[in-house]
Amino acid sequence: MTATLTEPKQRPAAPPKPRSTGWRRRLPLLPALFFVILVTQIPFLVTVFYSFQSWNLVRPGSQHFVGLQNYVDVFADSQFRGAMLNTVVLTVVCVFVSLLLGLGLALLLDRQFLGRGVVRTLLITPFLILPAAGALLWKTSMFHPNYGLVNFVFGGNTDWLSAFPLASVMTQVVWQWTPFMMLLILAGLQGQSKEVLEAAQVDGAGRWRTFASITLPQLSRYLQLAALLGAIYIVNSFDAIYLMTQGGPGTASTNLPYYIYQRAFEGFDIGQSSAMGVIVVVLTLIVATFTLRLMFRTFDVSSGVK
Repeated sequence: MTATLTEPKQRPAAPPKPRSTGWRRRLPLLPALFFVILVTQIPFLVTVFYSFQSWNLVRPGSQHFVGLQNYVDVFADSQFRGAMLNTVVLTVVCVFVSLLLGLGLALLLDRQFLGRGVVRTLLITPFLILPAAGALLWKTSMFHPNYGLVNFVFGGNTDWLSAFPLASVMTQVVWQWTPFMMLLILAGLQGQSKEVLEAAQVDGAGRWRTFASITLPQLSRYLQLAALLGAIYIVNSFDAIYLMTQGGPGTASTNLPYYIYQRAFEGFDIGQSSAMGVIVVVLTLIVATFTLRLMFRTFDVSSGVK
């Protein structure tokens, strides 16, 4: 008898899904996509168009095409460079200090103690206050030279908003954004494995060794996310500067959003203010793209990012 070899049966290929199925799943997202394009992309394209025009509302009929001249004038403007430096200092300092304070508060709130829920609610409250209300609160109740709480505690009658304008604004911004950093870091702390921490204690690792070798590496992704989101929002700070210092004295506390506001709504220079806005958007996209790539590598999902 001769054995006959039979070829293994091949599974029938799955029928290709019709294209209409994919469109049906995407169809509910189209209204949101159209809305985003309408309120973000179209105004940005109009801003780009105005950035190539010389147009001052004080001089009717002055609108004409000037090419890249507005961008040349913007980079030659010493006040613009000063506002950019203030923006960088404000963003870096506020994000760094808020992260440190948020990390410290998160470590404290990760422990069990009486009234922890009440303390959490009180610490989150500054982030729930409107930025304009928080700025007015610090201007009138904390930094006022006559009846401010800061002078009451430290003595004297220092006008903090005039003597230290940028530092005063940074204090208010840090107070506003520290609870946000604390919440993100606290979520990371509560998500770490308790078995690993208990194993470290059994092996004789102290609190500092456990924090430096186990807790901090696990929190790196949360720290990066908090820094990215905080930087995106803090770089656009306007309420605190407008309501507390109006960019002064002089231009000591002027940042880019407030300087663009001055050129557009006080100087009526549509061309140069549009060029400044485009420059700020491009720089923000560059920083955000670099940070996102770094975060993707940390989360091990960067294989598709080239």
